[in-house]
This record gives sequence, C-alpha cells and structure tokens, in this order.
Amino acid sequence: MPAEFRNEPLTDFSKEENAQAMRSALEKVKSQLGREYPLVIGGERITTESKLDTFNPANRAQLVGRFNKATRELAARAVETAHETFQTWKNTPAEDRADLLFRVAAIMRKRKHELSAWMIYEVAKTWPEADGDTAEAIDFCEFYGREMLRYAGGRPLVKIQGEENELDYIPLGVGAVIPPWNFPLAIMAGMTAASIVTGNTVVLKPSSDSPAIAYKFFEILEEAGIPAGVVNLMTGSGAEVGDVVVDHPKTRYVAFTGSREVGLRINERASKVNEGQIWIKRVVAEMGGKDAIIVADDANLDEAAMGVVQSAFGFQGQKCSACSRAIIDARVYEPMLQKIVERTEKIKLGDPDDPTSTMSAVINEKAFKTINGYIEKGKAEAKKPLYVENSTSSLFTFALPYWAAAS
Repeated sequence: MPAEFRNEPLTDFSKEENAQAMRSALEKVKSQLGREYPLVIGGERITTESKLDTFNPANRAQLVGRFNKATRELAARAVETAHETFQTWKNTPAEDRADLLFRVAAIMRKRKHELSAWMIYEVAKTWPEADGDTAEAIDFCEFYGREMLRYAGGRPLVKIQGEENELDYIPLGVGAVIPPWNFPLAIMAGMTAASIVTGNTVVLKPSSDSPAIAYKFFEILEEAGIPAGVVNLMTGSGAEVGDVVVDHPKTRYVAFTGSREVGLRINERASKVNEGQIWIKRVVAEMGGKDAIIVADDANLDEAAMGVVQSAFGFQGQKCSACSRAIIDARVYEPMLQKIVERTEKIKLGDPDDPTSTMSAVINEKAFKTINGYIEKGKAEAKKPLYVENSTSSLFTFALPYWAAAS
C-alpha cells in the first residue's frame, strides 16, 4: 500500500539551488521550442496537412510548437480506437492502474521544473504559478491512485438476512477530456488521470492555446508504461475535433473545464442520442466563476489585502477562482482600500521567465481586448462603491480588476 497522501511541496525559489534548477530547466526547454508534434491514435504518430502554431504570449515572435490539426475523420477514429482499447483496459486490475499513476507522479516529480518551464513559455505563468500548477498535477496522480485502491477494496453494505449482496464500481467507457489553458497541466492531468485509473479510455483534446504541455504529459504517460490507445491525443479546433468527439455514439462521457458558453454547448450536444448510441452520455462541466472575498471589521487587514491582491491578479486574474469582488465592512473600507492599492502598486509586470516578475502577458489577443474593455469600464466606474445597509452591518463592495485597473 502507498504511504498516506501528502500534497506535493511548493518550491522555495528564494533558495539559490532551486532558482538555479529552474533557470537550467528554462534553458533546456528554450532549446526545444519550435518543434513539430503529431497526433497520437492508438500509439501511432500521425501528421496532417493543416498545422496549428502556438506562440509565447509574452513574446509573440517565439514559436513554442507546431501541432498537427486533426480532421473529423481522425477524431472519429480516435474514439473508435479508444473504444476498442477499453475492452481490455477495463479488465486491468485496479492495482496496476493505480501503480501507473504513481509512476507518472514520480516522473513528473523528477521533471518538475522542466514541466513548469513549458508553462512559463506556453501560457506565460510566473515561476510560482507554474510551480503550483505542476505540484497540483502530481497531487492529482497521487490522490486518484489512492482513491482507486480505496474503491477497489470493497464497500460496506447493510446485511439483510437471506440476501447476499456486493457492490462493485465499473468503468464507463470512452471519455472525451477537454481541459482549459489556464491550468494546462494540473486540470488536464487530473481529468485524464481520474479517467484512466478508473478503467476508462480517453480522447484528450487540449486547448489550442496550450497543447505543448499536454503532449509532454502524454510522453510521460508512455514512459510510465501506459498501453497504446488508452489515451489518444487530438489537437485542433473545437468544431473540427471537439464536436466530433462529443457527438460520437461511442463516447460515454465528457469531462470539460472552460467557458460557460462552450460548456453549455457541450452539454446540449451531449444530451442528444445519436444513431448507434446505447446510453445517455454524462457531462462533467466546470465553468467560469464570479468570486468574492468578504472582509469583516475584525479581520487582519494586512492579510486580507494580500489575499485580495494575490487572488485577483495571480496569473493575470485568468482563473475561475480569481477574486472578482471585494466586499468590505464599511467600518474598515477606507484603510482596507488603501492597503489593496499599496499592494497592487507593487505588482511587477514583466517576462514570465524573469523570477522577479509577478504579472505577465495574458493568453491571447482576444483576452487582451476583453481586458482593455474592462479597463475602460473601470475608469468610468472607479470609486463608485455599492453601499448596502442591513440589520447587522454596512458593507461596501467594489469589483476587481475593473477598479484596480483604473486606479
């Protein structure tokens, strides 16, 4: 039995040996930028005529990778291959599937800084943000492996005289895993690992903004000994690849993390029973959030201000968990506001490969235009807090990052 689960420690980059290890990893990954990556179906590397190029958001002249775009026919073939592989993978002992995840976690741990470096170049994460993403991916593999062993160990049932009952968990089939670009390793690895450790097979379609880190994870799966066809890697547009995989009658479930618009579209498409489909598809859709931090009058204002700023602006605010609103008790509103302003002014904008940078580029031009629109809105709405009176206290609330961008 594996040891009790422990979260992967975050790296302390104030220690020179850790900082040097990251610098070395960045140089190693930099030397690998610009390579071409194939599709993978049943272990077979496939190239196509149409390509997808990805660039460093902080340096649009720096090509991260060139990826082959799947056709509708190849996307359908990926589902068929995953379905065929499922017939054997589902019978693989739970212990063997869990051991695969533990081996993946061990490899990732050895290459921790290298994986983080890929995210620094591909999605402009700062050192700590990338390190946290990698640590979470390792956690997913370690945790889900242990959970599989727990579920496989039998579940307690109520004894009823004259009856003999047992409870077994069985895999579903082919899963379409569609992860986001903002946690391109952690969420992608987590949804994939949970699928395969429970005996399912996967068609993995990473975001077109972050396919490189997905390919690197796939390479680790292969190194750890995953059988061909258990995970099949597709890159391309949602319309060309995603729709085919979601609609396919042999797709059993969809695991999606991303925007509300796309999530609702997937949910609608998956709800339709296509010709040859013998089940109702399941959809797990994690979509955007609108999060608030409430600051009471007895709170530690320094810690609260630090939490607001870190939450609002960590990874350029590009997280569903980012603080969008600060709701502050009127009795501490002014001092709290001042502390938030002071900490916001200390944010250093720069290249993500610079360890002193605390904010870097947003993911793409669409995000850039959207945020600039919010800045203009912030200028118009700045210093106009909403005042709420209730029976217990008076609260001020203001929106982030609109207000901060305009300050």
